[in-house]
Amino acid sequence: MQTNIVESLKHSPQGKEAESILRKCVHCGFCLATCPTYNLTGNELDSPRGRIYLLKQLLEGKPVSRSTQQHLDSCLTCRACETTCPSNVSYHRLLEISVPLVEQEVPRNLKQRLLRSAILKILPYRNRFTPLLRSAQLLRPLLPPALSHKIPTKQSSTQPIENKPPPYAQRTMLVLEGCVQPGIDPTINAAATRVLNHLGISLITAPKAGCCGALSYHLNQQQDGLNFMRRNIDAWWPLIEQGCEAIVMTASGCGTTVKEYGELLINDPDYAEKARQVSSLTMDLVEVLGNETVENLPITPASSLAFQCPCSLQHGQSLPGAVEALLSRMRFELKPVNDNHLCCGSAGTYSIFQPELATELRHRKLQTLKNSKADQFVSANIGCITHLSENSDNPVRHWIQIVDEALSVAT
Repeated sequence: MQTNIVESLKHSPQGKEAESILRKCVHCGFCLATCPTYNLTGNELDSPRGRIYLLKQLLEGKPVSRSTQQHLDSCLTCRACETTCPSNVSYHRLLEISVPLVEQEVPRNLKQRLLRSAILKILPYRNRFTPLLRSAQLLRPLLPPALSHKIPTKQSSTQPIENKPPPYAQRTMLVLEGCVQPGIDPTINAAATRVLNHLGISLITAPKAGCCGALSYHLNQQQDGLNFMRRNIDAWWPLIEQGCEAIVMTASGCGTTVKEYGELLINDPDYAEKARQVSSLTMDLVEVLGNETVENLPITPASSLAFQCPCSLQHGQSLPGAVEALLSRMRFELKPVNDNHLCCGSAGTYSIFQPELATELRHRKLQTLKNSKADQFVSANIGCITHLSENSDNPVRHWIQIVDEALSVAT
């Protein structure tokens, strides 16, 4: 694609990167078939190819309208287009570079600003989010169904994560607790801890680590997002220096972001090298277990499973089929799920800002899960789990919870 980037951007690092990405796009249209929003609306401007055209206009100094902003807002950033693209166009990076420029040109109204401000002041901080969630859960029976369904039911953790490895653990790994997952379902990391303990691996936490930074970064507060990343690096670094083997992610959305710390902080002289090392140590839970002899675990599968593969796992981390393969190795029966490459509509805060599109995508995903005829539905990301469970008679759980239960029955 030919480009003519505006002079004020052309020679900046971000301008050069954006131009390089644009030049890779040949407008072949392969991305249209895998774009969830284009499949829903049929509008070319709601496709990656259309949005790239809008971003090209922006970067070339053309006027930007509220319509441009709306088409960009409707993007899930699921990266399915990147998996499909034969030219390896880094579409998500083009968005990250360009969308803040749109924000400068088209200020949001007061309602949008207040909502975004509230989210950014609450969700990334678990010491704020969890108490508010607990209060909402207490009031849940008194609320109208339309509102009460949006509040996750309280989960009880039977075993907290301890910072001291058990006597039989031969290896130590860090685990990210994150921001919303400890409040919504603390049993996920507890289950991961117990399963890995069976393999001689101890999971420990760094108390000062928190939000991975994705939420702020993707809501155009990029400096705040980078500061969250730096805080996590500072919290993890002493344990990395002590020989911690890996940084385990039980939420694939967080894992995608932490694996990109090295790229996002590449221009920070104080953190670039540390960020690169953190990214190289980061592994999704399925990667950790996939490297172990899980066939020897005393597992007694009790039901068939349908796995909803989060976009962050299959597109963001390029791990399609990894969970299914692992569960099969552990003798679980996996039912096929049609169109598993399409987003469920969660996409971080997307379901808050784009409820109509998110609801339709959820409906389609739940239907494909039901069509599988599986006994239980599982996923690998807390956002997908919460979004899908909101409107499902068969709640979606994290796959490690099912493995943990199968181990408990066997032992």
